[in-house]
Amino acid sequence: MVKLFRLVVMIGLVIFSVCVNAEETTAPVTVVNQQDPYESFNRVMYKFNDFLDRAIVKPVTRVYITVLPKPITKSVSNFFSNLNNIPTIINDVLQGNFYQETSDTWRLGINTTIGILGLFDVASHMGLESNSEDFGLTLAHWGYNNSNYLVLPFFGPSTIRDGLGIPVTYYMSVYPYIDNDKISYGLYGVGVVDKRSQLLDYDNVMQQAAIDRYAFMRNAYMQRRNYLIQRNKELNNPYLEKNVPAEKFSEQNLSLT
Repeated sequence: MVKLFRLVVMIGLVIFSVCVNAEETTAPVTVVNQQDPYESFNRVMYKFNDFLDRAIVKPVTRVYITVLPKPITKSVSNFFSNLNNIPTIINDVLQGNFYQETSDTWRLGINTTIGILGLFDVASHMGLESNSEDFGLTLAHWGYNNSNYLVLPFFGPSTIRDGLGIPVTYYMSVYPYIDNDKISYGLYGVGVVDKRSQLLDYDNVMQQAAIDRYAFMRNAYMQRRNYLIQRNKELNNPYLEKNVPAEKFSEQNLSLT
């Protein structure tokens, strides 16, 4: 699992070596969904990812949701959401959001124990809403706010900042610490299918609403990330009115991971 991830990261580093230098000389753009100086490259990567999605990921996902009953797929989603609490908690701490870190830690503990390894989302019924953090958001918290849009092969929509955060977030997760490759690959693969299954409903929306699917996805991704960055500024203040959980915003991100 680690070897495969390192190979993908090496591909990403080749891209970053070109794009990071370009970003340093690019003037900040005030409208987030116009930060796309690499559009020619991004459109090529978008078509590549879209081909893989249509040829492999989407068909497998349709079989997955057809064969398995909804209660099972819901439990699988809960399980992976619970695993995601681990890097989320680490990034809460790195951002200094200790109030949110306490909530997310309680959520992990309750769902892992009472919720049977996260198969059942007991914590949400207790008022502990789901939260998701990654190292890209941590970089933004400490000042790396504006970053150009970048479509990564296999990973899909991202930015220079968020792309740099991918390997860091990965090593905060459980995957690199699973010794058995079969279990590691299998778990990661099911996670990809589970994530894709949650986005199937948005396919028709995008096809009907978007003349340019690439631009639609770019704008949706950049707007969502901008929302999360602004939201995180308030997460550490328990006296502010609780925001709508991030997961309730539709994520128009059809990446393969």
